[in-house]
Amino acid sequence: MAPLLTINHLNVDFALRSNTLRAINDVSLSIEQGERLGIVGESGAGKSVLGFSIINLISKPGYIESGEVIFQGRDLSSYSDEQMRTIRGNQISMIFQDPMMTLNPVLTIGCQMRETLMAHQKISADKANEICIKKLRKVYIPSPEKRLKQYPHEFSGGMRQRIVIAISLLTDPSLIIADEPTTALDVTIQAEIMDLLLELCKTNNMGLILITHDLAVVSQISQRIAVMYAGTIVELGPTSQISSSPQHPYTIGLLNALPQRAGSSKRLNQIPGVMPGLAKIPAGCPFSNRCSLVEDLCRSKRPALEAKQTGIQVACHLVK
Repeated sequence: MAPLLTINHLNVDFALRSNTLRAINDVSLSIEQGERLGIVGESGAGKSVLGFSIINLISKPGYIESGEVIFQGRDLSSYSDEQMRTIRGNQISMIFQDPMMTLNPVLTIGCQMRETLMAHQKISADKANEICIKKLRKVYIPSPEKRLKQYPHEFSGGMRQRIVIAISLLTDPSLIIADEPTTALDVTIQAEIMDLLLELCKTNNMGLILITHDLAVVSQISQRIAVMYAGTIVELGPTSQISSSPQHPYTIGLLNALPQRAGSSKRLNQIPGVMPGLAKIPAGCPFSNRCSLVEDLCRSKRPALEAKQTGIQVACHLVK
């Protein structure tokens, strides 16, 4: 059985006046039906650009330069905007990090949900209302009939994010892309939203791509992890293996930076330096200017992402 989504050698460029910068560099990965994949990395790693590339929603001057995004046998990278309307918000839904940027403040929740449904399905307003109530119940919104008549500002941050998730479920998509869905929420609400996404994936057999900078969050919900750095995947494999035995120096640095690794009353571990901008990515390994194990080969030759002895795919000359 073919994967739900397959990305083959994807390259995404941004055409500027002076030059062209590569934001996604030769990324390949796949996700099965019902699988949960976490994409992790610092800000600027290219995680969100990759998410937008999947649904062909990159703003100019960005564009897909080459590669394939195969969803259920169709290459979305070659689809027109009109063709993509049958995919976006219908078969693939996206959850953004700030629900107030997603929800229209001057329309009721019910109006926004019905509008989404009726844009993709030829159904009556009554039938749409029935589906909206059902989906709000699914994300544990109390008194959904009453809530449909309310405006976004009448809900807490956690409730708004639940509504956004309910909207993403309206058309029973095969895949949800969640881009930092808990960043603006406090820790307790974060855990509730993650538990909700996990439950929905299991009960609906939906694929989930969770984009986050937090390895601790992704470890709780994903089955596989793709670690991104400077627009490329540097490590890819099962969550349990990467969490317990990371191979790439960058992944090791991310895990060591978790507060629970430092212990109480100790300084947090940090990776020295900062991620390079798109115009200043090193010629060899993109992590070479921050890596404590760097060798001459690392500075001259970019390592390929390939399976190592552990079975995990790693882009590092030093990992055998």
